[in-house]
Amino acid sequence: MARAKKEAALTPEERLQAALVPDWEWPYKLPENWCWTRHNSIMDIVGGAQPEKAFFIREPKEGYVQLYQTRDYGENPVPVYIPQKYATKTTDEGDILLARYGGSLGKVFRAHKGAYNVALAKVIILYPEVVDDEFLYLYYYSHFYQDFCIKAGYGRSAQAGFNKSDLNELLFPLPPLAEQQRIVDRIESLFAKLDEAKEKAQAVVDSFETRKAAILHKAFTGELTAKWRRTHGLSLDTWKEVAADSLFEYVTSGSRGWAKYYDESGAVFIRMGNLDHGTIELDFSDIQHVKLPNKAEGQRSRIRKNDILISITADVGMVGLVRNDDFEGYINQHIALARPVMSESAEFIAWYLVSDIGLKQMQEKQRGATKVGLSLNDIRALQLKIPLIEEQNEILKVIKMWIGKEQQSQEAAEAVLDQIDLMKKSILARAFRGELGTNDPSEESAVELLRQVIEQEDGDVVRPKAKAKRIAIPAEIKPLLSGANEEAIVKLLLKAAPQSVSTQTVMSISKKKFELMDALRNLEKKQIVSKSDSGEYSLVR
Repeated sequence: MARAKKEAALTPEERLQAALVPDWEWPYKLPENWCWTRHNSIMDIVGGAQPEKAFFIREPKEGYVQLYQTRDYGENPVPVYIPQKYATKTTDEGDILLARYGGSLGKVFRAHKGAYNVALAKVIILYPEVVDDEFLYLYYYSHFYQDFCIKAGYGRSAQAGFNKSDLNELLFPLPPLAEQQRIVDRIESLFAKLDEAKEKAQAVVDSFETRKAAILHKAFTGELTAKWRRTHGLSLDTWKEVAADSLFEYVTSGSRGWAKYYDESGAVFIRMGNLDHGTIELDFSDIQHVKLPNKAEGQRSRIRKNDILISITADVGMVGLVRNDDFEGYINQHIALARPVMSESAEFIAWYLVSDIGLKQMQEKQRGATKVGLSLNDIRALQLKIPLIEEQNEILKVIKMWIGKEQQSQEAAEAVLDQIDLMKKSILARAFRGELGTNDPSEESAVELLRQVIEQEDGDVVRPKAKAKRIAIPAEIKPLLSGANEEAIVKLLLKAAPQSVSTQTVMSISKKKFELMDALRNLEKKQIVSKSDSGEYSLVR
């Protein structure tokens, strides 16, 4: 109300000038028909409400609406519902929501219909004739808003966040409306290609452990060195199954009660967190140190070079190999220490235990008893197939070679993922500079359009604006769509519903008519759209 009164006291020209940013404040120069505006002059935000938890229920019920929180827009939503009468702050499907504080600060969501809590703020476009909803949505992903959130995160002594007034300092680059829409189309097209590449790179990263496990399986079934054996006139008969008890001269576990010896320096105290599956390397990123008194029990659990460490409680079967003994170290009670009789075989045995063959044995022994871990006797009873030392060395060489190649592939894929994220940021930065090659300098300037809209306002009050609705593809349809053309056709039919759409109207979406016809045929095959006898299209579902 205060805002309305204040703005009503200004002339249209004064309101225009208040919305525009003077040139000395420009972060950089925009295309001639663009202009810099102040965020709060053309957008408003409305913070959510927080009903009492006493009103919360966990299941949907008539007369109740869902209260959306930031977690509900993540991978692990925890829905709660409140009585309709307490839903004072509500959203429609597709509204723009901003996370206001905490760990979610900087996140942007498309809302679902319901209520929203205080951790979220709804964006209202004051001049929908001037600002495209989707263009604004992408703006909140750009450096303008994200940098603002980083600053807000450091600017609070308590919980990081921002208030409505904080957005006064945020600037908004405003192109002509048609240019905004072209920018959105260009970004969506570029992002679609990047997302396709990202999906492939992510698949390489996600499958690394699977590929490594396959290599280890082949190694310890003899497959990796089959050619080597033929070359040396050997067979699998040279592999002998032996009990681990004969391979280890010493098997023990750590002692309890070490907490009283914790210190900021001293000997390394190895815990479960220093071991992992799929590797034999110890993780020293998080180290606990101990000062060991002379008479303390525990010398038996002091580690040496080539000792094999095995987790024996909770997450059993994690393995680590002590590569050197240039430091003093001990193990806690959750770890077993197995000292090989032949130090030359230490690495081979460690990798054997890491493989699915060794891990399966350890897990079966755990499940086969009424206990939550492995005993030292369980470890001694493990059965390993051991080849000659020469083949052991060959297996280690081949493992290192193949896992090294897979690691290179993984690292390359991770680099691609990082590069894709940087490219998306770069595209957004260029988009809001007018550097995507979509601008038409002959179009009426954004300033003039804004001026016209302001002048059309009533002089007495600033009327609330109806929000330009975003066409959201229903969740049951979206996974069935392949490519931007199919999505564009579905959006067109949704907008026109319940009316049908002519073929000519569909073809107007793009100059690439053949591609659109292919997309239409695919949608018909999927029974998403249907064609009437008169040749018009409509949605089936």
